[in-house]
Amino acid sequence: MSTMQEETLTRGLKNRHVQLMAIGGAIGTGLFLGAGKTIQLAGPSILLAYIITGIVLFLIMRALGELLLSNLNYHSFVDFVRDYLGEMAAFVTGWTYWFCWISIAMADVTAVGLYTQFWFPNVPQWMPGLIALVILLIMNLATVKWFGEMEFWFALIKVIAIVALIVIGLFMIVKGFSTDLGPASFTNIWSHGGLFPHGLHGFLLSFQMVVFAFVGIELVGLTAGETKNPEKVIPKAINQIPIRVLLFYVGALLIIMSIYPWNAIVPSESPFVQVFAAVGIATAAGIVNFVVLTSAASACNSAIFSTSRMVFSMAKDRNAPSSFARVNRRKVPSNALFFSTLIILLAIILNYVMPEGVFVLITSVSTVCFIFVWGITVISHLKYRRTQPELAKRAKFRLPLYPFSNYIILTFLVFVLVILGFAEDTRVALFVTPVWFILLVGVYLMQKRRRGVIKS
Repeated sequence: MSTMQEETLTRGLKNRHVQLMAIGGAIGTGLFLGAGKTIQLAGPSILLAYIITGIVLFLIMRALGELLLSNLNYHSFVDFVRDYLGEMAAFVTGWTYWFCWISIAMADVTAVGLYTQFWFPNVPQWMPGLIALVILLIMNLATVKWFGEMEFWFALIKVIAIVALIVIGLFMIVKGFSTDLGPASFTNIWSHGGLFPHGLHGFLLSFQMVVFAFVGIELVGLTAGETKNPEKVIPKAINQIPIRVLLFYVGALLIIMSIYPWNAIVPSESPFVQVFAAVGIATAAGIVNFVVLTSAASACNSAIFSTSRMVFSMAKDRNAPSSFARVNRRKVPSNALFFSTLIILLAIILNYVMPEGVFVLITSVSTVCFIFVWGITVISHLKYRRTQPELAKRAKFRLPLYPFSNYIILTFLVFVLVILGFAEDTRVALFVTPVWFILLVGVYLMQKRRRGVIKS
């Protein structure tokens, strides 16, 4: 095997891969399945919640992009966290991000099985998830280009579905199409209780689901080490985030609430199904089920990629077993891939013995952990600007309105954590998550003591 210095990743992701991955990261199952419940909670004000959250996430991505491009040897945010906040912060951040995606992958593997049962109800629920996981592992083991191809087509399916909804919806509105709920019209946005029908309370509570819908948007930053011409591709992908938020989230939900009055949308059903059904497409449920299935597979694919790269990066820094820092002849971190996939595989086993509430808890905890990772990124950017002023001046891609933007972001993230405390099903995560961080700090200190870095 080659030396550690030669164990490097290959830059196999093309511009179209990264651009579609950026779109895919901004479109999750939260939009397809969770939008109905969120609309019922906040009414039309949900549009404002998506705009505000989209702006904050765009600023976070600008900070992430500036840090990654300040040193092209950075392969993930763990690298700059180590440089600016120290080894312990890098260790905790790396394993926390790994845990975020592992938990999401577990939920998505289960979801693949559930969605497949829509067409094949007699097939055991664990089987489709297992088959999907094996296929995704094989594709990821081939080359990073194959990962990019999978994400390209997964994202393209989601984009086509949303664009189809918007085009069909606009046609219905212009033609004054009538459903059993009345004519399709933009006036439906404000004529059923106003923009804030449930007041400020419902608007604020909606942020927990809205923020979760954006989880994974930072994945494009993790591809920096395997992207051809990152100085051109990464900024382009990040700068297009506002347009994508306006089109795919705000645009789609605006159309939905114009066709269907927000208070007529059934929370337990996908609003996408309801809109396509209103057009008279008999197979609407099957179409949307296919889109959601690919969305779940896409999220699992992203999880396998991101967790393996995180373990690879940490192994290079001796924060994980050195065997995880090895790459195969195709320059893919195969050992790290097998490790992450085996952990995700536990979801298929756990699904038999653990109640669904546990998965809700894991997902809530992962949301809190994502907020932590985003916060650490912004704090690292503050430290970078303060300690490397000359390097920052030469940067062509920067976070605008520094340091005001940094403090706005951090304030927003704290605000979301407070909001999580108001919802009963997410409140528990605020008490469980500290246990994870305490465990990581304990493991880190034990590891350093074992190496003799910390004297007893």
